[in-house]
Amino acid sequence: MNSFNHYAYGAIGEWMYRIMAGIEIDPEAPGYKHTLIQPQPGGGFTSVTASHITMYGKVSSAWALKDNGFELTVEIPANTHATVRLPHAQLADVTESDQALANASGIRAARQDGDSVLLEIGSGQYRFAVNQRRGETAVR
Repeated sequence: MNSFNHYAYGAIGEWMYRIMAGIEIDPEAPGYKHTLIQPQPGGGFTSVTASHITMYGKVSSAWALKDNGFELTVEIPANTHATVRLPHAQLADVTESDQALANASGIRAARQDGDSVLLEIGSGQYRFAVNQRRGETAVR
């Protein structure tokens, strides 16, 4: 008899949510009151979509590598907030729903952190785009 409720299957699923889609629990605020969204594109994947129903509502992360850069769509439930890490990005190259971050609603803070951009966001739906600079190649 084979068990489909084996730890190995759960470990793979957890890795897909946490690493591929980037949906992580903040250990300082358990229960998804504050969520970390930090996808790690690569490994030949060109897109990933995942969602998780929390006690506050749905958290979702969907990213795609495009010819002109990287796009990340995020949904954060009401009465919660999130930190979003956009990998291989420069602050000046990031937009939300085709607007500069300074003009976008729901963005509490934005800063450069090494080769990533960190965003503090409130609840809502967001579409972040990282436009590729000339001469650079997207993560593949």
